[in-house]
Amino acid sequence: MPLTLGPLLIDAGIDPVQALVIRHAFVTEPEESGLTGLHADSTHAEIFSYTGTQSADTRRFPALPPRYWVVFIKEGGDQARLWSVVENHGEVSRDDIRRTFDIAETEHMEDLRGRLVIGWKSPRTWRMNATTAASYPVVGIADAEPIPFPGFDRLILSHVQLQAVMREHRYASWRTALSSVFGIYLITDTRDGRHYVGKADGEESIRQRWHAYATNGHGGNVELKTLDPSSFRFSLLRVFDPSTPRADINAAESHFKVALDSVQRGLNRN
Repeated sequence: MPLTLGPLLIDAGIDPVQALVIRHAFVTEPEESGLTGLHADSTHAEIFSYTGTQSADTRRFPALPPRYWVVFIKEGGDQARLWSVVENHGEVSRDDIRRTFDIAETEHMEDLRGRLVIGWKSPRTWRMNATTAASYPVVGIADAEPIPFPGFDRLILSHVQLQAVMREHRYASWRTALSSVFGIYLITDTRDGRHYVGKADGEESIRQRWHAYATNGHGGNVELKTLDPSSFRFSLLRVFDPSTPRADINAAESHFKVALDSVQRGLNRN
């Protein structure tokens, strides 16, 4: 039995009953529509804005659209490639021509963005309920393109990005690099700017230490357990060769705690 879109939606935690499937095409919208079109060079931000702006005509777009919108880009006459999945938080403005929605990108099907291609049975239809699109066949899932490691001194990751680095094939070289070093790392809570200075030494590499944060958000640190990791930003302050004496790593950790005031005004308890 051929693979269809339905099982992929369910596996990603998306109930087809609560989802809309959209296929954007590269088009120039009529000026009177008040909508901007898309073209082959449209940026991610432009596609996002285009997705959140819909016609006020409820014959073109549902009066009460569902929570999740699974967004594809037209490819050829009868195929579509996954762009992203957004969550609809409701309509925020409306006039006689267009409606604007508060949407946000989600992690759903993140590993399939740009890779999943489905057959599109109704070329004249650009949106439909996911319960209908669930039967559409999967044409292919491309291998993920490897992403080059940027270097230890340029590494800045959100918690969502850290989770991707720890699990996705395209980040294999990143995991290899992080496995090769010990070091001092920084977690910043972007909501209030407070810092947590941590270290990886002895039996744990940076990769092993950060894997714990990717898994549970707090890595076992008491002060971090009460916080939402979605606002955390991870970076490296200094890396060490595994042969470095532990005393040198401890000294560096103490230095950065003082320099960043992470005990008195931050998230370190000592």
